[in-house]
Amino acid sequence: MSPKPDISYLPFAKLLGIELVEASPDRVVATLAVGKELCTIPDILHGGAIMALADTAGAVATVLNLSGGATTTTVESKTNFLAPVPLGDVATATCEPFHKGGRLMVWQTKVTRGDGRLCAVVTQSQMVLEARKG
Repeated sequence: MSPKPDISYLPFAKLLGIELVEASPDRVVATLAVGKELCTIPDILHGGAIMALADTAGAVATVLNLSGGATTTTVESKTNFLAPVPLGDVATATCEPFHKGGRLMVWQTKVTRGDGRLCAVVTQSQMVLEARKG
């Protein structure tokens, strides 16, 4: 079994408690335990936390496809919320590519909860930024 991927270089993801389970150029899986501090009333995972989980997965996926010192930034993200993720559960984001181009990558992330129910679908566009010269 390969070691768990490291996200210590992503301080916001670390603050939220996001953990990478799997990371390859064609698939990223990340989880987020639903604690009280991440919830709205009545004790369900905040939509912003779901979006941050998906954004992190898409950014990691893009970074795994970059070369030559390029970086990335999210330029568009659309979320459909389908079901709540309750307090005490774990949200799992599975991110796969729609398009991997040289200047733009588009990812779809499906977020599920512990019972396997689909909770959100996020489509995210990541711009590839060329490395700065000099």
